[in-house]
Amino acid sequence: MTPKASAARGATPGADRSGDSYLPEHGNGGYRVVHYDLDLDYRVVSNRLAGRADITAVAVQPLSRFTLDLGRLRVQDVRVNGRPAKYAHRPDKLQIKPERPIGAGESFRVDIRYAGKPVPISGRWGDLGWEELTDGALVASQPNGSPSWFPCDDQPGAKATFRVAVTVPSPYTVLVTGDPVSRRRGAGSTTWVYERPEPTSPYLMSVQIGRYELVDLAAGGVVQRAAIPPALRREVAHDFGRHGEIMMALQRLFGPYPFREYVVVVADDELDDPVEAQGMAVFGRNHVDGRRTHERLVVHELAHQWFGNSLTVADWRHIWLNEGFATYAEWLWSGVGGALPTDALAAQWYAWVADRPRDVIVADPGVDRMFDPLVYKRGALTVHAVRKRVGDESFFALLRTWVAEHRHATVTTEQFRSHAQRFAREPLDGLFAAWLDSPALPPLPR
Repeated sequence: MTPKASAARGATPGADRSGDSYLPEHGNGGYRVVHYDLDLDYRVVSNRLAGRADITAVAVQPLSRFTLDLGRLRVQDVRVNGRPAKYAHRPDKLQIKPERPIGAGESFRVDIRYAGKPVPISGRWGDLGWEELTDGALVASQPNGSPSWFPCDDQPGAKATFRVAVTVPSPYTVLVTGDPVSRRRGAGSTTWVYERPEPTSPYLMSVQIGRYELVDLAAGGVVQRAAIPPALRREVAHDFGRHGEIMMALQRLFGPYPFREYVVVVADDELDDPVEAQGMAVFGRNHVDGRRTHERLVVHELAHQWFGNSLTVADWRHIWLNEGFATYAEWLWSGVGGALPTDALAAQWYAWVADRPRDVIVADPGVDRMFDPLVYKRGALTVHAVRKRVGDESFFALLRTWVAEHRHATVTTEQFRSHAQRFAREPLDGLFAAWLDSPALPPLPR
């Protein structure tokens, strides 16, 4: 261990843990990040990343030491407010001791230079974060993969703004979850710069690198683009051919789209599942077949821009607020788009849930069951139950005000219960207790 590293041992107890009930080892205490400025240079063939992270934060308590989440990349230099800082880095945490303590309420900047071969974070959900593709790279970080490519406060409620610059060999296209700012071509390489002005959770930041062709998904209204392998042009044109209609339908249901544009990336590799990021969704080539087989997933990922991205769970315990609402959006679109009506889909999925063990509590499924299909389907049935209880007019007013009042903020199950009660003529406590707090399955909402 280097002298620099040994001097930073003994950080304040609790400073390297968050308040998240499911993933307390991810995230940190004592400060709040306001902005990340990331400059990245990526060599595709060798999978080598060189990065500089300039982080602006505010201390919420006096800090003599603090930590950031960072995976298996080599730290080269750390400075706090322009002055060299002592640090220690183990595979999951970067411990930092500034030259002088930071006072409560004080704004400070952390400048970190790092490099190495980025690898995903391995865990109970597989490999998450920065991942090599056959010819490029993909970032899918939910829930804890962000430290695979940049130092961060990795907890869902720790929203900040971002600027991300990525330099790659010129044949490659770079898509980042943000608004495109500039593109500068150099000698054999190009630097792509994006800004994310809306408060964004680190897990929702993504970088996509590949030999992509950029196409428009819809004309007028919200900018909707796709980055696709040229060989899939025809299939994408058909499978995403109703994307403009889907966008308009979800805006009528939920309110204005919360970002400036929406980007779909179709990787030239197969992926297990599509993944949402802030203003972006990523699909594998296996999700495109020219027959709209996976259109419900197109709807699901777009709905996450409202439920999960603009409104982000304050704690992973509340994951049903992301997945239940996005699943219910699939059912709503089905009726609008000419397929089965919402009630029919609710009945089908109720029967599916009824055939499964009663072993998940939707409001608190536990860390091992966060992404269990029962959380998705029973969460959607909870939303349907609320709709049936309050009636359509009140229900859709409930949805639109829920989205508007918590735009770009964090939400909890308790907040949703209170919000829904405002639109009901009778108490909803029993409904929520039955659907969210007990593993027993209530009757089908009618």
